[in-house]
Amino acid sequence: MAEALKNSIAFVGIDIGKNSFHVVGLDECGAIVLRQKWSRGQVEARFANMPPCLIGMEACVGAHHLSRGLQKLGHDARLMPARYVRPYSKGQKNDFRDAEAIAEAVQRPTMKFVATKTADQLDLQAMHRVRERLVSQRTGIINQIRAFLLERGVAVRQGLRFLRSELPGILARPSDILSPRMVRIIEDLAGDWHRLDERIEGLSSSEIEAIARRDSSCERLMSVPGIGPIISSAMIAAIGAGDVFSKGRDFAAWLGLVPKQISTGDRTVLGKISKRGNRYLRVLFVQAAWVVLIRPKSWERHGLKSWIEAAKKRLHRNVLAIALANKLARIAWSVLAHGRSFEASKLAEVAAKSA
Repeated sequence: MAEALKNSIAFVGIDIGKNSFHVVGLDECGAIVLRQKWSRGQVEARFANMPPCLIGMEACVGAHHLSRGLQKLGHDARLMPARYVRPYSKGQKNDFRDAEAIAEAVQRPTMKFVATKTADQLDLQAMHRVRERLVSQRTGIINQIRAFLLERGVAVRQGLRFLRSELPGILARPSDILSPRMVRIIEDLAGDWHRLDERIEGLSSSEIEAIARRDSSCERLMSVPGIGPIISSAMIAAIGAGDVFSKGRDFAAWLGLVPKQISTGDRTVLGKISKRGNRYLRVLFVQAAWVVLIRPKSWERHGLKSWIEAAKKRLHRNVLAIALANKLARIAWSVLAHGRSFEASKLAEVAAKSA
């Protein structure tokens, strides 16, 4: 690469592939001065010989690792959600056009960036994704057992614990209700269910909980009502110190816990929650809200009694759960960002700062 060409590059867009990367470099005026296809092994070697510049990439598999490597070389590497890059594409999609769109998008002062995750965050995130997959598989097995039983006219009350307690008795019933073949099938499924329970429990208690107990940020988050090791560690894995958000409202919006706006002119229309962002973390915060709501004796201790009782008068219980999840998310961000534990006496102050 010629020396004059290297020195003229100000912005770079990289379209990440499995084995080859398409790179487009722009100068200060936005003209294309670099348009090349590099192999995976060439990327860091080429950028090591370039002056520091602003490098944009879409947040995808492998992007965090490459971003950390480029930052060590002195470059300003930034990650962006793919949906925010799409408007800068000029059509006729190909990899070079995608890289050019990334180079255009990374320059925008209003662009929303994804914080580069550390290796520890990615390890923790991997454990949560494995746990999520195991829980999904367990739910599928439970639903399949229920479906097979309903085909034979056997209905079990909704809830995992009810099926677990009643299943042995159901399988022991006379063969005119369940055939021997169906009994064997359900017994095999119950065995799979038991093995998944053991794996989920081992991953949740032995690994994730142990990590959360050793991390000071997780300890502070666990002082928030309804938040335990799973939610606190998932939040650390997702946003780190939380400095990518300027206030708690932004974090709640990123979780998709705010109403979807369909507004125009002077008319403001708010719909259902947007459900954008991190679905896994959103589900966990909604579960935390339900845990708080079913324990009314703890409301006063946590400083939530007056707020919940007032909200109960005007909101359906499902809407109340979402509103409380939003509130817990804002409080959790404030606790994480300001490096302090939750105090019920300062709830009003924390809520005001995150608003």
